[in-house]
Amino acid sequence: MSQVVHVGSVEEWKAAIAESRGGKALIVDFTATWCGPCKLMAPIFEKLSIDFPEVKFLKVDVDELQAVAAECGVRAMPTFVGFYNGEQVDSVVGADQGKLRKLVITLATKGK
Repeated sequence: MSQVVHVGSVEEWKAAIAESRGGKALIVDFTATWCGPCKLMAPIFEKLSIDFPEVKFLKVDVDELQAVAAECGVRAMPTFVGFYNGEQVDSVVGADQGKLRKLVITLATKGK
């Protein structure tokens, strides 16, 4: 079962970032309903959420939350942004499964 949480408001976004400040890792999939590569990456992102339960997986629709996307420097989709302890640490732009998996592994091993 997918562990990906859809972020539907700025308040939910702020709460997720605040929660990660306690030494937690999270990764955000910035996506859009009209984005073909985003649709291709969605099942991969969902599988990673199951394989790495120690990382929180979030999904943000850039059309719904433009301010959040801008705050994270998102200019293309899909963009995957990793956070640790409330700070943005790295990102992957584009539908690159290998780089996404590497970012998730890096996040999962932080603080261990």
